[in-house]
Amino acid sequence: MFAWCKADKDRSIKYLAVVLIFAAGIVLAIMDYRSSVRGIEEGLWRNSYGEGTKRQELEIKTEGTKKQELEVEISERKYEEKDIEELFQKCISKIEEEMLGENKSADYISKDLNLMTELQGEPVEISWKLDSYDVMNIYGEIHEENTVSEGTLVHLEAVLTYTQDQEKQMVYECAVMVYPETMTDDEKFAKNVLEEIQKRDTKTQTEETIMLPGTVDGKSVEYFLKMDNRGIVLMVMAVLAAILFYAQEIQNQGKALQEKRKQMLLDYPEILNKLTLFLGAGMTIKRAFGRIVKDYDTEKDRWGSRYAYEEMRITCREMDSKISEAECYERFGRRCNLQEYIRLGALLSQNMRKGTKGLNHILRLEAIQAFENRKARAKKLGEEAGTKLLIPMFLMLAVVLVMVIVPAFLAMQV
Repeated sequence: MFAWCKADKDRSIKYLAVVLIFAAGIVLAIMDYRSSVRGIEEGLWRNSYGEGTKRQELEIKTEGTKKQELEVEISERKYEEKDIEELFQKCISKIEEEMLGENKSADYISKDLNLMTELQGEPVEISWKLDSYDVMNIYGEIHEENTVSEGTLVHLEAVLTYTQDQEKQMVYECAVMVYPETMTDDEKFAKNVLEEIQKRDTKTQTEETIMLPGTVDGKSVEYFLKMDNRGIVLMVMAVLAAILFYAQEIQNQGKALQEKRKQMLLDYPEILNKLTLFLGAGMTIKRAFGRIVKDYDTEKDRWGSRYAYEEMRITCREMDSKISEAECYERFGRRCNLQEYIRLGALLSQNMRKGTKGLNHILRLEAIQAFENRKARAKKLGEEAGTKLLIPMFLMLAVVLVMVIVPAFLAMQV
């Protein structure tokens, strides 16, 4: 009954997915048909400002002729006259935000400016003019050798040109105070060393090697190759890999233990049923254990290894090695480490020591209860599996709908 319900649920979900996809196909087919039949009455949509030209495939038809394919280029939308000034003002705001670069204020410029020639997404070109090219060039790069500690005032002029109409322009002017870059003594010394190395490099370009200066500004300099951190990275990676492998091993052990417990619980009703059958036939508990193990050995190639039966084999060997039978049953329950098997071992041990009557009846009741528990666990696992399958199925449905609907809407002409 449960298997039928689960199969019916999965079948319903699949049918629902098929119906939704078919419905989406109908909607798109109707939209495509209406679009192709009615023609383009509202016109074609242009790309927005700064998005470039657009190519559109059309079909044309006139009386007495067949449909012909035609590809047209549609230029991007232009700003109206009243909007161009707003565009320039917006671009000037962006220039003021980004021009300073790493500097904090236009009153103290010690690092290169960011004099951009275009603004992404805006149909505007920018050209710069300066009143002093000795201190700074049109790219905003400072000539450090020409700066003075008192600062140099530099006037900048940016000409903004609308790319769709070169006659539409606006001028933006500003002024900055340029100072020498503030450096510590160590930074200045490192800069001097770099300049000296660059000079030697220029003079010895025809030689295989370059000799580094041993003295700069009257100070001796020692050079070392910068340490490569690959070894340290590999060591850290090795340690992390060891930790991950150890964690994976613990996780695998936990999974193996969980699988072992599931398998032993699955075999428990069957073992009880066999014990009840053999005891009812007049066998002793020891002989019943031996017969169950013998049957297991016969069918092991087909069943595979079963933990509960292997523990029963160990119990039979213990009894053959002269360990008391009652103790062997208790040890069997402790090795299995499950409440059901511990209870079974205690029942068998108690029967051996105290001679409790009605053991067969007790085992029969225990077997019935075990089968009920097994059915409950199977039902629970089936419900969990059905719930887990819903998520990937709905994800697949969403992917299919996106693949079908999105391209159609992108290509559709409204």
